[in-house]
Amino acid sequence: MARTVARVIIDALQELEVGHVFGVVGDALNPLTDAIRTTDGLEWVGCRHEEAAAFAASAQSQLSGKLGVCMGTVGPGAIHLLNGLYDAAKSRTPVLAIAGQVPLAEMGSDYFQEVDNDLLFRDVAVYRATVTSPDQMPRLLEAAVRAAIGHGGVAVLTVPGDLGDQELTQDRPARFPRTRQLTRPDEPGILQAAEIINAASKVTLLVGRGARDAREEVLALAEYIGAPMVLTLKAKEGFEGDNNPYQVGQTGLIGNPAAAGALDECDTLLMLGTDFPYRDWYPTGCRVVQIDTQEQNLGRRVPIDAGLAGDTGATLRALLPHLDAKPDRAHLDTARKHFATWRTGQQRLAEPAHDTKRWTGRLRSALDNPDHDIRPEALAAAVDAYADDDAIFTSDTGMATVWLSRFVTMHGDRRLIGSYNLGSMANAMPQAMGAQLWAPGRQVVAFCGDGGLSMLLGDLMTIKTYQLPVKLVVFDNRRLGMVKLEQEQAGLAEFGTELDNPDFAAVATALGLTGIRVTDPDTLTDSVRRAFATPGPVLLDVLTNPQEVAVPGKPTVQQGWGFAIAKVKELLQSHEE
Repeated sequence: MARTVARVIIDALQELEVGHVFGVVGDALNPLTDAIRTTDGLEWVGCRHEEAAAFAASAQSQLSGKLGVCMGTVGPGAIHLLNGLYDAAKSRTPVLAIAGQVPLAEMGSDYFQEVDNDLLFRDVAVYRATVTSPDQMPRLLEAAVRAAIGHGGVAVLTVPGDLGDQELTQDRPARFPRTRQLTRPDEPGILQAAEIINAASKVTLLVGRGARDAREEVLALAEYIGAPMVLTLKAKEGFEGDNNPYQVGQTGLIGNPAAAGALDECDTLLMLGTDFPYRDWYPTGCRVVQIDTQEQNLGRRVPIDAGLAGDTGATLRALLPHLDAKPDRAHLDTARKHFATWRTGQQRLAEPAHDTKRWTGRLRSALDNPDHDIRPEALAAAVDAYADDDAIFTSDTGMATVWLSRFVTMHGDRRLIGSYNLGSMANAMPQAMGAQLWAPGRQVVAFCGDGGLSMLLGDLMTIKTYQLPVKLVVFDNRRLGMVKLEQEQAGLAEFGTELDNPDFAAVATALGLTGIRVTDPDTLTDSVRRAFATPGPVLLDVLTNPQEVAVPGKPTVQQGWGFAIAKVKELLQSHEE
């Protein structure tokens, strides 16, 4: 018996070992969801918003390295997928989106809910096609999956409402690639890079996500040439922790002075698997060698003296035999010493009793925390202390990511994902859904901003429906905190950032989750411990200080002056009110 278009697609997903399909059911998707209903090992996860579905699928793909799948039905349903799909595209992770479409005979007639999906998804997708005949299957599906996996991106396959249950006249199994291609540069490029590194006296490594599979080679390189290692946020996973005696944290706005110094003081910068986008944070007056799998990334952010297109591990294995050892460890030791000093200061800030037991804390509190709200540093540090060694963390874009980057260490087998390339709000909670379904036996912790959580609040009900034991940690500062900081650094008074929040713990309780609200710093530690010890989904709503400032690793006089001006404007505005 010939299979239908829907059955071909779902059988292929089963063969690809896809475990979950995320979406909202309806009309054009009905043949597909019915096929999922009768397929072993493949679960339909009904979300409350398609954006959450796309984020969840992207999270599973990033964690597993395999294909993530989401679906959106005709018109608005497909449109709602866009933001989560853009996040997948910017994260370079393979996601297949199945989009519904009006019946084939009605296409092009401005039919009810009709949207040109091939046009809609043109910018976000590496592949997009509309099925117009059953006999195009499984060929179009194979092309979509190959493109998503091969390019590390989004493929969109549109299925009109009257085609899903039509049978193929010539059926065959779908075939997909199973191997990963590893490349390395040719010998002249290797020798050129080695000559530059050997001539240097102070080398600093800037290590990104693209180097995570080459941990052993990167550590061996750092040891051999005595180089401090500055990490991008995505490289925290894999390179952070006590067993890396070379790393000095992150650079950029979320970074620290030690990392900034390690970059500024080097005479050669070696970039490994990163396309770090913030050009203002690159050192000047030094030579630059870059290794990246994507040739178009070489020299995109900063002028380079040698660019090596290839897999980081394979390239370093070829490069290391040509390098000279550097016995002088002064550059590395200085950076590590500064990093240890900075971390000690940060740990003091994270003490729950900092504002009451230290005279500096009491003075600081009088200036910026008169209501004695909980310091976000203390919350992040408490989560770090009590979370499992194999916990999976997600974080919303904004201040929640700042506190995670500074106070949560990716030691053990911990994993980390977030919207770190697109920078979307509202990603942490739906990504935690996808992560928990992917790893049901592991602890999943979402660092949620109050603005981000409330944007897709409805999918708390998805967490309840599927009894996903995620721990949602809400940094409830009643603000769009990063926007507030941006305004004040520019010398603008805070405007439009205040949020009229509900009691999120009470909302969670009403929805059937465990809700815990924390307003007293003295109860913070016990509340975090209780949240992690409680079975099932938990929302920990912590009222944090809205005036908290995250000082960048290399603050400028202009930023400080702008902040001072903003505070004066806010003070005058409060008196006028």
